[in-house]
Amino acid sequence: MIRINEIIDKVSGYMSEADLDLIRKAYVFSATAHAGQTRLSGEPYLSHPLEAANILAELRLDAATVCAGLLHDTVEDTKATVDGIEEDFGEEVADIVDGVTKISQISFESKEEAQAENIRKMILAMAEDIRVVLVKLADRLHNMRTLDYQKPAKQALIAQETMDIYAPLANRLGLHRVKIELEDLSFKYLKPEVFAQIRDGLTRHHTLGEAYIEQVIAQINELLAKNGIRGRIQGRKKHIFSIFNKMRQQGLSLDQVHDLIAFRVIVDGLKDCYAVLGLVHSIWKPVHGRFKDYISMPKANMYQSLHTTVIGPDGERIEIQIRTEEMNRLAEEGVAAHWQYKERGKGRFSPKDIDRFTWLRQIMDWQRELKDSREFMATLRIDLFQDEVYVFTPKGQVKEMPEGATPVDFAYMIHTAVGDHCAGAKINGRLSPLTTALKNGDAVEIITDANRTPSRDWLKFVKTAKARTRIKHWIRTEERARSIALGKEMLEKQGRKDGVNIQKAIKDGSLRAVAEEMSLGGVDELFSAVGYVRVTAKKIIGRLLPARPEMTKAEAEAEAVAVAAAAATQAKTKSSDAIRIQGVDNVLVRYAQCCNPLPGDHIVGYVSRGRGVTIHTHDCPNVQGFEPERLLRVSWEGEEERPYPARMRILAKNIKGVLGRISVMLAAEGVNIDSGAIHSSVDGTTEILFTVEVTDTSHLYRTIERVSTLDEVIEVKRLAISGPAVEYGKAESESLPDGAGEP
Repeated sequence: MIRINEIIDKVSGYMSEADLDLIRKAYVFSATAHAGQTRLSGEPYLSHPLEAANILAELRLDAATVCAGLLHDTVEDTKATVDGIEEDFGEEVADIVDGVTKISQISFESKEEAQAENIRKMILAMAEDIRVVLVKLADRLHNMRTLDYQKPAKQALIAQETMDIYAPLANRLGLHRVKIELEDLSFKYLKPEVFAQIRDGLTRHHTLGEAYIEQVIAQINELLAKNGIRGRIQGRKKHIFSIFNKMRQQGLSLDQVHDLIAFRVIVDGLKDCYAVLGLVHSIWKPVHGRFKDYISMPKANMYQSLHTTVIGPDGERIEIQIRTEEMNRLAEEGVAAHWQYKERGKGRFSPKDIDRFTWLRQIMDWQRELKDSREFMATLRIDLFQDEVYVFTPKGQVKEMPEGATPVDFAYMIHTAVGDHCAGAKINGRLSPLTTALKNGDAVEIITDANRTPSRDWLKFVKTAKARTRIKHWIRTEERARSIALGKEMLEKQGRKDGVNIQKAIKDGSLRAVAEEMSLGGVDELFSAVGYVRVTAKKIIGRLLPARPEMTKAEAEAEAVAVAAAAATQAKTKSSDAIRIQGVDNVLVRYAQCCNPLPGDHIVGYVSRGRGVTIHTHDCPNVQGFEPERLLRVSWEGEEERPYPARMRILAKNIKGVLGRISVMLAAEGVNIDSGAIHSSVDGTTEILFTVEVTDTSHLYRTIERVSTLDEVIEVKRLAISGPAVEYGKAESESLPDGAGEP
């Protein structure tokens, strides 16, 4: 366990005595608060905040940040409060601690929602003070270093979150050393066997290649000396996760990855960078397409360097990076090296700095609009992970886009109005499809049309969160307007039938009163709810009808008999009686033909405007593309036995009488064949496709089991577009698998 004196020694070179006293005070506070607590490893809990503070000290961060590292868990895990920390250590330290603290007091419906809200809070706090995320990264880095003590399931969960969110965040902030360690540690727990193979292979390669590394360094040093350029050369192994990515993307084995070693040439000035590049290319042939100039066009995280891959000694590919000392410091420490807290007083963004962090501003823009936790996390992962391409506006301005971005993404980056009315694009002067993936150096011009509006199809190819959220926002707005118009029309139609004037109800406020009574907010929300079939027009009209005079006992009994008789008649004729829909009554129900749901299947309902509710199986692929707000919870309830369509595929031997025996077997099981098709193959088999009528899933699978026992039958499947077919061959013919009746 690291000692506080070691941390003090690291920061004493750039802090005042008053700052050191504040850090010592924070250490005492943390030690007292965490007294008696231990980690899963058995170490005192204090070891964790000390290690987090040490990581921040290695990044040469200010006293407030190091103090926050020591105190970051006190509010969550002890009786300490943010107000108490502010009183003892000041507002600056308290704000950082508060930004890091998880939202543990709020109740969420799922772990996914809790995770999303924690990340939201961190990003909001990060926009105010970048040091919040630096402390959080230090906290996560030490937790990953000690992940061995967690259970395997928890290890995988934490490692995946680190790979999805925290490693990309470190990359975006230019914290290269933190990023590669988080990636390698996550990879170790997500794919332990592959990690071990690459690690062992790298160890062998490095041992064998030490002489080669020395040879390359000697040649570059000689080159610099001959041309009077001062510099130093580093040779380093590439980190394990980056090698795995290269192997996966290019389909290589470890032995086929030649550029496992990267060389870094660090020189005094900018002009020397380009001079060294020319000299290196003069002695070793450059690999086409492998040169990148991040000096003239820096990455979003301020990274600057020249990258080139050349054919070095013995025909080996080697990667060489060329940069100045200042560029190297920014490459290693990123925003931590950039921020001068002593001058700023606080880690807030200035107008100049915000340009360097346009990605954070974009995240801030769309995170306010995304209410669904799953969508928020998915979009955040996409935005953080994307590599960049650099494209030009017609005026020559450089715009950074994620890899794979299209002209529609570019249009929305320019302005929402440009995106909403994007009708076409010229790339390098040529008309190009809106689906075209932009490449480095492309000059893009957007063609707009006031009559053009966003298309739902754009969601299939846009890459940026801004474009995706703006398109969805437009679609939701338009569809809400349509649902209001449709709901109003449905109410007016029902009102005419029941003698209620809807226009009058709007003017005299009675419709608004109904909306408020039903917690629908207002009249437009009420119309929208009717249009989306969340409530029925009849239910609304019923609340607008005047109260009926009290009936005599005889009249009440007569009406009860009539209502019971009508309900009995309706039960025999309505197909929707087999379905219970939460919060909705008297709605037309249809069964989707794409997946043919059967009683016993896990199902969901989808509101189809003007056509009631369509029932799908929960795993139907079409459901994945539906709008979440139009999905309803539905279940089977008290249905009478009646036929439902299902599809079967039977593969049988092509012999005389096989079709007759299968038909007899189906009839014996009470299954009616509605339609069918037969196709014979040259291999002596026959494929039989039947649409049959069954009462539920148990009936269907019982039939499949019986048919599969015939000697002539090779296999039987239930055909469903919604997922893998349920298959029974000879090995499975003895009994149904567990849960077969509830797919």
